[in-house]
Amino acid sequence: MEAVLTHLRRAIERGEYAIGDKLPSEAELCRTLEVSRPVLREALRALQTMGLTVAKTGKGTFVIANTVEDPTFGDYAASDLLEVRRHIEIPVAGYAALRRTPENLDHLAHLLDRMERETDTTAWVAMDTLFHLAVAEAAQNPVFRRVIEEIRDALARQSAFLNELGGRREQSNREHRAIVEALLDGSQADAVEAMSHHLDRVETTLTDIVRTPRAETPLEGGPEA
Repeated sequence: MEAVLTHLRRAIERGEYAIGDKLPSEAELCRTLEVSRPVLREALRALQTMGLTVAKTGKGTFVIANTVEDPTFGDYAASDLLEVRRHIEIPVAGYAALRRTPENLDHLAHLLDRMERETDTTAWVAMDTLFHLAVAEAAQNPVFRRVIEEIRDALARQSAFLNELGGRREQSNREHRAIVEALLDGSQADAVEAMSHHLDRVETTLTDIVRTPRAETPLEGGPEA
């Protein structure tokens, strides 16, 4: 999927598909690139997330930009999402370290163990959002949980995007483990630092994906990349 995405992204950036142009049909792209429709659709969704294309029902996919500015996850731009997460989740982690109950810790530990064993991306992404909800619950303030609930769909979309294109899962598991260990120790400072580091890595990976075009991987049998 990454190779298909890179090929299409570079074609748009080079002007082979200009702003306003309609991309070839899914069937045509699948034949040309010699990939399955599910793989192609994942790449097309990533192009939309990056803000390069828009899908119009019954009409096809159209190019709306030739450079990546600010990806959108559900209803929220990535920059807005990260700004809010820094202002909410970092202090929330600190509160959680001071207020967590044994039940909160058991839930987080169980969830983290499942995430570290999980190999299916869709299932892992679902648990990723549950993890951040569980940290908010441990802060013992229902408003914090409500805020995370509001952005939960966007968090899931971002998580899937970062895992598919940035290989974030194992690194994220380690970062989550550091957060849980800080909560177990009851250390507000360590919890704040661990969550801050986690969000820093999210931002770094996202920036790497959307700001720095990767070297194209030739698609065997398809057009030269």
